[in-house]
Amino acid sequence: MKFVRFRAPDAEVRVAVLGDGVVHVLPGVDDIRPLLDAGGQTLEDAGRLALGRSDNATPVEEVTFLSPIATPPTVRDFSAFEDHVRAGRAWQGLDMDPTWYEQPVFYFSSPYAVVGEGEVPVPPGCERFDFELEVAAIVGAGGRNVTPEQGDELIAGFCIMNDWSARDIQQREMKLSMGPVKGKDTATSLGPWLVTKDELEDFREGNGYRLAMTCSVNARPYSEARWSDAYWSFGEIVSYAARGSEVRPGDVLGSGTCGTGCILELAQTHSEAEYPWLVPGDSVVAAIEQLGELRNLVVPGPPLHPLRDSDR
Repeated sequence: MKFVRFRAPDAEVRVAVLGDGVVHVLPGVDDIRPLLDAGGQTLEDAGRLALGRSDNATPVEEVTFLSPIATPPTVRDFSAFEDHVRAGRAWQGLDMDPTWYEQPVFYFSSPYAVVGEGEVPVPPGCERFDFELEVAAIVGAGGRNVTPEQGDELIAGFCIMNDWSARDIQQREMKLSMGPVKGKDTATSLGPWLVTKDELEDFREGNGYRLAMTCSVNARPYSEARWSDAYWSFGEIVSYAARGSEVRPGDVLGSGTCGTGCILELAQTHSEAEYPWLVPGDSVVAAIEQLGELRNLVVPGPPLHPLRDSDR
């Protein structure tokens, strides 16, 4: 099933199941997280109930897709694609570290920054704004100290993730061996749908799925990769996240950027002139086969407020 959370023409937020060009509304539900918290077959049962009704359909063209989950308990972003990690470390003047092949490293991002389709503001003080094309897994059942096989079973479904990045801010703060922090927490786009795992089973391949990942800026193709290019699987990612800790329903785990999945990597391979940083007015469309298209418009952000008088 494809679950969506959307803003209806009457401005109300609703949850629905997508099918045949319409969304079938789940009565009285405005977030997927409570359905995940309830456990078991609750999400699937709610979806089947919605699909079985004939009085709750809204045409897709009349809705605005929001993040499938309003405020996740946590957002962990990993680095599962070797090509991107290699390019990112080269940007910092570093070679590949053998440790990367031993464990799927991640950082915590801000749940408050999660958005769906629509406008994304440039972070205050940022002059090198970037997108990052990723897959996100949404946890459907909690677990602690799980195996990779058990970790895979805990996943409710997948969606597209765009981890917006202020590269100049990120580069400065990571010199202090912390972060990324403010380089990442203005916006993280998720959506447009939460697609349950059973919908993708026929595409399973290697450490992912045999599905194309693409991103365009102002209708110009930028990124092209395959989900199955991942070095780390989501089962391994969930297992590592829960090692000595736990994952809970609604947790979001990002794959990290796929190869060619950001301007940073493309500008290094080609040039900044050919792949310029994002500016207000740019339209960015992240797409993954079977998961849909996640559309965002870059807009001006708020001003930068100096921390001290000496910075003014």
